[in-house]
Amino acid sequence: MAEGDLDAVLGVYDPDVVFLNEAGEPRSGLGALRTELAPLATARADFQFTILQMVQAGDIALMHTRWSVSRPRRMSMHAIEVARRQADGSWRWLIGDPFTVGRQAPADR
Repeated sequence: MAEGDLDAVLGVYDPDVVFLNEAGEPRSGLGALRTELAPLATARADFQFTILQMVQAGDIALMHTRWSVSRPRRMSMHAIEVARRQADGSWRWLIGDPFTVGRQAPADR
């Protein structure tokens, strides 16, 4: 992301990705994720993250992550992410909720 290479960033996501944006709206697929992440790649956002906990069950892993970024605006949050092992043995993120802690849930949820 810091290099502005959005294609490389998208390469770590599963083709079936579902990503919750800051408003809590799910975005499905790599095309929708590209739209969400494009402003960060354009800004060459420099992310720092630490995986706080990981739990694995077969080819699925659940991660709790603390992340921060300084531009285009300063943010620091906790995320919950699910990764799926690929046929080649690599892992790709399948589900991402980068704003888990701190998002205000609508009253009707």
